[in-house]
Amino acid sequence: MTNPKIYEEPELTEPVDMCLPGGRLNPDAVGWSRYPLHHCNLSGSPLRKKRWNYWAIAADQFLFSATLSDIDYLGLAFAYFLDFETKEFRELTVTRPFGRGIELGSYVNSDTCFDDSSLKMAFTNKDSFTAIQVESPDFQGEKLTADLRVYTPPGHQTLNVTIPWSNRRFQFTSKQNTLPVEGTVKIGDKEYRVDGGYGCLDFGRGIWPYSISWNWASTSGKSGDHLVGLNFGAGWTEGTGMNENGICIDGRLSKISEDLIFTFDPADYMKPWKIHTACSDRVSVTLTPFYERVAGTNALILKSEMHQLIGYFSGKVKDDEGNTYTLDNLTGWAEYHLARW
Repeated sequence: MTNPKIYEEPELTEPVDMCLPGGRLNPDAVGWSRYPLHHCNLSGSPLRKKRWNYWAIAADQFLFSATLSDIDYLGLAFAYFLDFETKEFRELTVTRPFGRGIELGSYVNSDTCFDDSSLKMAFTNKDSFTAIQVESPDFQGEKLTADLRVYTPPGHQTLNVTIPWSNRRFQFTSKQNTLPVEGTVKIGDKEYRVDGGYGCLDFGRGIWPYSISWNWASTSGKSGDHLVGLNFGAGWTEGTGMNENGICIDGRLSKISEDLIFTFDPADYMKPWKIHTACSDRVSVTLTPFYERVAGTNALILKSEMHQLIGYFSGKVKDDEGNTYTLDNLTGWAEYHLARW
């Protein structure tokens, strides 16, 4: 990383269209907000538009994730499940040319759905929660039924930011964590009930360059009497004057307007990952992985390589007021992702 610095990132407080009528980035949409304010009215730029809703539920016993995505020429619906005790892992992906059948809205709270004989998904927004329903008759040999409610407490703040590579290439992301969850995930005859888990949303809408790589890390859990959520990123935002780094403490967001440095061993991703702020002592955490999820695609113009490390975060973070919070084995993940798409 060259010339790390603390940015002056504008905070947005009013609703805004992401794009101008011709499809270019609206300059007024560049910034971050504590609540989702952007209308992601993407248009034009054939094959470059990327949209997704990624949900992850980290409970005491397991991690369950469900995603609907449309990368303009290909739609993907996928779900995966990891049992922490047995390390049993299952994953199912269904693809559709040009995103056929995948409904993704232009607002963070838009309902999202996919209906296929092999995999059904619906993310339905209610007044105080999002209902996540996933069904598959053959989830690697067993029937999958997930029925979950992810609650957004009143006044809960989230990290919403537009990253401007240029006026033709840009991305809006809403990262939401520390969201209480209730419900069940059933695989075959075994039912997992959520008891004390948290939901995480990664909502993305943008017009991307063809080749890019990034790191992402997220966790939610208790630090003493406080509920702490971390969202950290690196790589893809460098040089834009904006980033996706923030800490949510008891439902209040502290924006971190400086780059984070991810240190890991690409020859052995299972070694501990260290993440720290480049210019201050606001973040110093370590992820100790216990499972590596590897996903990849290599098909003509599309190539993707992803290593997601699931494990436990420990270390210290500071909020806007300088208060320090100690993390002790909070369940979460960090990833390295290379995409040519």
